[in-house]
Amino acid sequence: MDLSHLGAPIGPMIRVHGGFANRMYRLDTDQGSFAVKELNLLDRRWTYHVEDVFRFERAAFSAGVPMPEPISASHHTLVHRWVEGETVPEAPVSAAYACEVGEILARVHALDVAWTHASVEDPTPRDWPELAARATASELPWADELAARVETFLAIAHFVDTCERPGPGVLTHKDIQPWNLLARDGRPVVLDWELSGMLDLSGELGSTALSLAKGPGFDDIKPAIFRSVLDGYVAGGGALPPSGPSWFVFMIGGWLGHTRWNILRCLAGVEASTGPDLALSHESVRNGLRGLPDLFGRLPQLEALLA
Repeated sequence: MDLSHLGAPIGPMIRVHGGFANRMYRLDTDQGSFAVKELNLLDRRWTYHVEDVFRFERAAFSAGVPMPEPISASHHTLVHRWVEGETVPEAPVSAAYACEVGEILARVHALDVAWTHASVEDPTPRDWPELAARATASELPWADELAARVETFLAIAHFVDTCERPGPGVLTHKDIQPWNLLARDGRPVVLDWELSGMLDLSGELGSTALSLAKGPGFDDIKPAIFRSVLDGYVAGGGALPPSGPSWFVFMIGGWLGHTRWNILRCLAGVEASTGPDLALSHESVRNGLRGLPDLFGRLPQLEALLA
């Protein structure tokens, strides 16, 4: 990758481990420090609209949204100015932090940015029986778990395909999770905008609020933190959409697709040159096989958070 526009390096580029889809590096030069993201081009799950996302990021940054400054973007590399901050653990955040994230979302949704790509969702794959058979034949360590949950995953796929999305659609980040946030002086900084695009508002709010209101599982969801995200959104000028299962279908569908993608990487059984390491893919599969059925089974409890 050509990074000469970032200045003369003052040390080697250092990989920052932990990315679930791409690979991240830190580069220090005589012009500053930069986060360099190498996009996964081998088996990416979505089309990356580089020009539109970069324009959206620049508009958000210019509007004062707390985020790293976007420097450059190409079809294989994203560069942002490095931002120091504390990582946000996968645990309920403070009410003030959650409220400010909601306010940030309202500001983002108020931006006047043209988006030329319609959101077209393909039917949710239903090949879970075949994947289970292949995993068993390959003697993958989680094959029995997958085989035992095939019917559940088919039911989840049916839900994702048939759940009504009431709208409105908004141009938004689409991936506000603890691992895509930093805390600077206790306040949020929003990272990793490459999934940005059009999304049903309820899906963005539900995914964001639930992610910030819980720990790694779903046994300790904090309703007050969930509500703080929504209160912040309203305080920032946003209007809440109707209640219903659509608030959680985007999170469920995204996790379903991510689990399937990692299953395919594990079935290939080789270390790819981009994207997550194979060990991380196995971990992601296990998390999906155990967490998704739990999340899906709690839909009535989750909808009660909206009351």
